[in-house]
Amino acid sequence: MTRQPRNTKLKFWPLAVKRRTRTRKAPRQAQRKRNALSARLTIDVTPDLRARIKITAFERGVTVAYMLRLLLLRAFPRTKGGRR
Repeated sequence: MTRQPRNTKLKFWPLAVKRRTRTRKAPRQAQRKRNALSARLTIDVTPDLRARIKITAFERGVTVAYMLRLLLLRAFPRTKGGRR
């Protein structure tokens, strides 16, 4: 962490320093949720398709990631036995 200097003539601190000094660890529940969604998937799409996906997500009021997660869950539903 960054300490403030003893010289108090500074009237302001850079915003980046303020952000670093005020950070806290996330609660354990938030860390678990973040770890549950940590897998990454890379797909190749055309710029036109990417734009259409972003516009549709914006119109629905959701993020692109959330919308694609729902799409994948509909296409590949969970089964009772675990794996398909």
